[in-house]
Amino acid sequence: MLDGYGCDRQRLEDISLIYNFLSEYPSQIKMTKIMPPYVFRYEAKNPEDWGISGFVLIAESHISIHTFPDKNYLSLDIFSCKEFDSDHAISHVNNLFGVQKSEVKLLDRGVEFPKDIRRTAHIVQEERNRLEH
Repeated sequence: MLDGYGCDRQRLEDISLIYNFLSEYPSQIKMTKIMPPYVFRYEAKNPEDWGISGFVLIAESHISIHTFPDKNYLSLDIFSCKEFDSDHAISHVNNLFGVQKSEVKLLDRGVEFPKDIRRTAHIVQEERNRLEH
């Protein structure tokens, strides 16, 4: 999760740039895009809270971005079941959007989730058997 402050306003409000970012970013961080991005402009009740939001599904999970041009702020989430180079991913976003300051939170999810498909299938079958009884 990345919160970016002091971003370039023109980039934050450029819906085409954000669409292209979401379209190209997965391959740049060695992920697999499985659908085109969905990007839209959001108009909030409070006029300064408007922005661009976008989402792209990747085989490894998803990537989402929300921008707030009037606040020079963006929020980016990369949800992945595959490890990736977070420094490279962050650097790319910081450079593209002119991020002056960022807060980054990295979470390891599913640490105990088995990577072996046979082991996973066995666990699922045991759980199904337990639920049937």
